[in-house]
Amino acid sequence: MNRAEKGKRGIFIVVSAPSGAGKTSICKEVLRMYPEIVYSISYTTRPPRTGEVDGKDYFFITEKEFRQRIETGEFAEWTEKFGYLYGTSKKTMRDFLDRGYDLMLDIDPAGAKSLKKNFSGGIFVFILPPSMEELEKRLRRRGSEKPEILEKRLEKSIDEIKEIFWYDYIILNDRIQAAIDRLRSIYIAEKTRREQMIDDVNRLFHLEVKD
Repeated sequence: MNRAEKGKRGIFIVVSAPSGAGKTSICKEVLRMYPEIVYSISYTTRPPRTGEVDGKDYFFITEKEFRQRIETGEFAEWTEKFGYLYGTSKKTMRDFLDRGYDLMLDIDPAGAKSLKKNFSGGIFVFILPPSMEELEKRLRRRGSEKPEILEKRLEKSIDEIKEIFWYDYIILNDRIQAAIDRLRSIYIAEKTRREQMIDDVNRLFHLEVKD
Protein backbone atom coordinates (compact mmCIF):
# COMPACT_ATOMS: atom_id res chain seq x y z
CA MET A 1 0.00 0.00 0.00
CA ASN A 2 1.23 3.48 -0.80
CA ARG A 3 2.22 5.81 2.05
CA ALA A 4 -0.56 7.92 3.56
CA GLU A 5 0.07 11.37 5.02
CA LYS A 6 -1.11 10.93 8.61
CA GLY A 7 -3.36 13.58 10.08
CA LYS A 8 -4.23 15.09 6.71
CA ARG A 9 -7.04 14.44 4.31
CA GLY A 10 -5.76 13.41 0.90
CA ILE A 11 -6.26 15.36 -2.30
CA PHE A 12 -7.55 13.96 -5.57
CA ILE A 13 -6.57 14.78 -9.12
CA VAL A 14 -8.97 14.00 -11.95
CA VAL A 15 -7.32 13.56 -15.35
CA SER A 16 -9.37 13.61 -18.56
CA ALA A 17 -8.38 13.40 -22.23
CA PRO A 18 -9.68 12.17 -25.58
CA SER A 19 -8.78 8.58 -26.45
CA GLY A 20 -5.27 8.54 -27.91
CA ALA A 21 -4.05 11.74 -26.23
CA GLY A 22 -1.50 9.84 -24.13
CA LYS A 23 -3.25 10.15 -20.79
CA THR A 24 -2.53 6.59 -19.64
CA SER A 25 1.22 6.83 -20.27
CA ILE A 26 1.46 10.20 -18.52
CA CYS A 27 -0.52 9.09 -15.47
CA LYS A 28 1.39 5.82 -15.11
CA GLU A 29 4.72 7.63 -15.06
CA VAL A 30 3.59 10.15 -12.43
CA LEU A 31 2.17 7.31 -10.32
CA ARG A 32 5.51 5.53 -10.58
CA MET A 33 7.35 8.67 -9.47
CA TYR A 34 5.03 9.34 -6.51
CA PRO A 35 4.08 6.14 -4.65
CA GLU A 36 2.01 8.23 -2.22
CA ILE A 37 -0.57 8.68 -4.97
CA VAL A 38 -3.11 5.87 -5.28
CA TYR A 39 -4.74 5.16 -8.64
CA SER A 40 -8.52 5.05 -8.23
CA ILE A 41 -9.80 1.99 -10.08
CA SER A 42 -13.10 2.55 -11.87
CA TYR A 43 -15.90 0.05 -12.45
CA THR A 44 -16.93 -0.72 -16.02
CA THR A 45 -19.17 -2.99 -18.04
CA ARG A 46 -16.66 -2.93 -20.90
CA PRO A 47 -14.90 -6.25 -21.58
CA PRO A 48 -11.18 -6.29 -20.74
CA ARG A 49 -8.75 -5.41 -23.49
CA THR A 50 -5.64 -7.49 -24.11
CA GLY A 51 -3.34 -7.23 -21.10
CA GLU A 52 -5.89 -5.60 -18.79
CA VAL A 53 -6.31 -7.14 -15.33
CA ASP A 54 -9.46 -7.12 -13.23
CA GLY A 55 -8.89 -5.13 -10.04
CA LYS A 56 -5.84 -3.38 -11.46
CA ASP A 57 -6.99 -1.58 -14.62
CA TYR A 58 -10.73 -1.70 -13.90
CA PHE A 59 -13.25 -3.66 -11.90
CA PHE A 60 -15.06 -5.46 -14.72
CA ILE A 61 -18.69 -6.15 -13.81
CA THR A 62 -21.94 -6.92 -15.62
CA GLU A 63 -24.38 -4.22 -16.67
CA LYS A 64 -26.96 -5.68 -14.28
CA GLU A 65 -24.58 -5.37 -11.33
CA PHE A 66 -23.55 -1.86 -12.41
CA ARG A 67 -27.15 -0.66 -12.54
CA GLN A 68 -27.83 -2.20 -9.13
CA ARG A 69 -24.95 -0.13 -7.76
CA ILE A 70 -26.43 2.99 -9.37
CA GLU A 71 -29.74 2.28 -7.63
CA THR A 72 -28.06 1.94 -4.23
CA GLY A 73 -26.09 5.17 -4.71
CA GLU A 74 -22.66 3.55 -4.65
CA PHE A 75 -21.10 5.73 -7.36
CA ALA A 76 -19.63 9.19 -6.83
CA GLU A 77 -20.00 9.56 -10.59
CA TRP A 78 -20.94 7.37 -13.48
CA THR A 79 -21.31 7.78 -17.20
CA GLU A 80 -21.95 5.85 -20.41
CA LYS A 81 -19.41 5.87 -23.22
CA PHE A 82 -19.64 3.95 -26.49
CA GLY A 83 -22.34 1.70 -25.05
CA TYR A 84 -20.46 0.81 -21.85
CA LEU A 85 -20.89 2.11 -18.32
CA TYR A 86 -18.08 3.54 -16.17
CA GLY A 87 -18.22 4.62 -12.54
CA THR A 88 -16.21 5.59 -9.45
CA SER A 89 -16.98 4.14 -6.01
CA LYS A 90 -18.03 6.79 -3.51
CA LYS A 91 -16.97 4.66 -0.53
CA THR A 92 -13.53 3.89 -1.97
CA MET A 93 -12.83 7.56 -2.58
CA ARG A 94 -13.88 8.61 0.90
CA ASP A 95 -11.95 5.80 2.59
CA PHE A 96 -8.67 6.68 0.85
CA LEU A 97 -9.01 10.45 1.26
CA ASP A 98 -10.01 10.26 4.92
CA ARG A 99 -6.99 8.07 5.64
CA GLY A 100 -4.64 10.63 4.08
CA TYR A 101 -3.99 9.04 0.70
CA ASP A 102 -3.86 11.11 -2.47
CA LEU A 103 -5.87 9.83 -5.42
CA MET A 104 -5.50 10.04 -9.18
CA LEU A 105 -8.64 9.39 -11.20
CA ASP A 106 -8.87 8.74 -14.94
CA ILE A 107 -12.38 9.95 -15.86
CA ASP A 108 -13.98 11.37 -18.99
CA PRO A 109 -15.42 14.93 -18.92
CA ALA A 110 -19.02 13.85 -18.27
CA GLY A 111 -17.98 11.85 -15.21
CA ALA A 112 -15.50 14.51 -14.12
CA LYS A 113 -18.19 17.21 -14.20
CA SER A 114 -20.47 15.02 -12.07
CA LEU A 115 -17.66 14.37 -9.60
CA LYS A 116 -16.93 18.11 -9.37
CA LYS A 117 -20.50 18.61 -8.15
CA ASN A 118 -20.42 15.72 -5.66
CA PHE A 119 -16.96 16.14 -4.14
CA SER A 120 -15.25 19.37 -3.12
CA GLY A 121 -11.53 20.02 -3.33
CA GLY A 122 -10.66 18.12 -6.49
CA ILE A 123 -8.04 19.23 -9.01
CA PHE A 124 -9.19 18.78 -12.62
CA VAL A 125 -6.65 18.35 -15.42
CA PHE A 126 -7.32 17.97 -19.15
CA ILE A 127 -4.68 16.52 -21.48
CA LEU A 128 -4.77 17.64 -25.11
CA PRO A 129 -3.16 15.94 -28.12
CA PRO A 130 -0.85 18.11 -30.30
CA SER A 131 -3.57 18.26 -32.99
CA MET A 132 -6.60 16.39 -34.26
CA GLU A 133 -4.49 15.05 -37.14
CA GLU A 134 -2.01 13.54 -34.69
CA LEU A 135 -4.82 12.15 -32.57
CA GLU A 136 -6.32 10.40 -35.60
CA LYS A 137 -2.91 8.92 -36.48
CA ARG A 138 -2.51 7.55 -32.96
CA LEU A 139 -5.95 5.97 -32.99
CA ARG A 140 -5.40 4.42 -36.41
CA ARG A 141 -2.07 2.97 -35.25
CA ARG A 142 -3.91 0.99 -32.64
CA GLY A 143 -5.54 -0.98 -35.44
CA SER A 144 -7.90 -2.78 -33.09
CA GLU A 145 -11.16 -0.96 -33.76
CA LYS A 146 -13.63 -0.94 -36.60
CA PRO A 147 -13.67 2.19 -38.83
CA GLU A 148 -17.11 3.23 -37.58
CA ILE A 149 -15.96 3.05 -33.94
CA LEU A 150 -12.86 5.06 -34.82
CA GLU A 151 -15.00 7.78 -36.39
CA LYS A 152 -17.21 7.89 -33.30
CA ARG A 153 -14.12 8.28 -31.11
CA LEU A 154 -12.92 11.21 -33.19
CA GLU A 155 -16.33 12.88 -33.01
CA LYS A 156 -16.43 12.26 -29.25
CA SER A 157 -12.96 13.79 -28.92
CA ILE A 158 -14.18 17.10 -30.31
CA ASP A 159 -17.08 17.13 -27.84
CA GLU A 160 -14.71 16.35 -24.96
CA ILE A 161 -12.22 19.06 -25.93
CA LYS A 162 -15.06 21.60 -25.83
CA GLU A 163 -15.32 20.89 -22.08
CA ILE A 164 -11.85 22.17 -21.19
CA PHE A 165 -13.11 25.63 -20.14
CA TRP A 166 -14.09 24.42 -16.64
CA TYR A 167 -10.94 22.40 -15.93
CA ASP A 168 -8.30 23.83 -13.58
CA TYR A 169 -5.29 22.91 -15.72
CA ILE A 170 -4.67 22.06 -19.37
CA ILE A 171 -1.65 20.03 -20.51
CA LEU A 172 -0.66 19.92 -24.17
CA ASN A 173 0.95 16.55 -24.84
CA ASP A 174 3.24 17.67 -27.64
CA ARG A 175 6.20 15.90 -25.99
CA ILE A 176 5.57 13.04 -23.58
CA GLN A 177 8.29 13.93 -21.07
CA ALA A 178 7.23 17.57 -20.98
CA ALA A 179 3.62 16.48 -20.39
CA ILE A 180 4.72 14.20 -17.53
CA ASP A 181 6.65 17.09 -15.99
CA ARG A 182 3.59 19.35 -16.25
CA LEU A 183 1.33 16.89 -14.44
CA ARG A 184 4.04 16.30 -11.85
CA SER A 185 4.34 20.06 -11.33
CA ILE A 186 0.60 20.39 -10.80
CA TYR A 187 0.69 17.73 -8.09
CA ILE A 188 3.66 19.34 -6.32
CA ALA A 189 2.06 22.80 -6.45
CA GLU A 190 -1.28 21.55 -5.10
CA LYS A 191 0.42 19.74 -2.21
CA THR A 192 2.11 22.98 -1.14
CA ARG A 193 -0.97 25.21 -1.20
CA ARG A 194 -1.49 27.22 1.97
CA GLU A 195 -4.48 25.18 3.13
CA GLN A 196 -2.45 21.98 2.74
CA MET A 197 0.42 23.33 4.84
CA ILE A 198 -1.40 25.11 7.73
CA ASP A 199 -1.34 22.11 10.08
CA ASP A 200 2.38 21.56 9.50
CA VAL A 201 3.13 25.23 10.10
CA ASN A 202 1.16 25.22 13.35
CA ARG A 203 2.86 22.04 14.56
CA LEU A 204 6.41 23.04 13.63
CA PHE A 205 6.27 26.63 14.83
CA HIS A 206 3.77 26.23 17.72
CA LEU A 207 1.26 28.56 16.13
CA GLU A 208 -2.51 28.55 15.95
CA VAL A 209 -2.98 29.99 12.48
CA LYS A 210 -6.34 29.13 10.95
CA ASP A 211 -7.00 28.59 7.26
